[in-house]
Amino acid sequence: MTRHAALLVASVTGFLAIGLGAFGAHALKVQLEAHHARDLWNTAVLYHLVHAPVLLWLARGTSVTASPFLCFTGGILLFSGSLYALALTGIGMLGAITPIGGLLLMAGWVLIGVGAFRSES
Repeated sequence: MTRHAALLVASVTGFLAIGLGAFGAHALKVQLEAHHARDLWNTAVLYHLVHAPVLLWLARGTSVTASPFLCFTGGILLFSGSLYALALTGIGMLGAITPIGGLLLMAGWVLIGVGAFRSES
């Protein structure tokens, strides 16, 4: 993955996290509260927003480490994406996707740790 592409993905991810957070708080507020899904939406936004700067940090390095970058990107899509969709649709089966995204996010953190360990050796 090129640094340019990684920076683009990181910037779009951060933009969407802010936009979806605001959209949920304002435009979707009544709908989310009616479906008791406000907490789902907020959790999706939290994990989305927390990991957007991580993508930026990875993209700003001298070389983009593809494995953690892809894990975080996929994790955001699957974890937050499934929660966004679940909050909007109420389709419970979407919740089965969420843990896969969570595992990808965790794998991204493990890969950063492994990379740090290897760079010390």
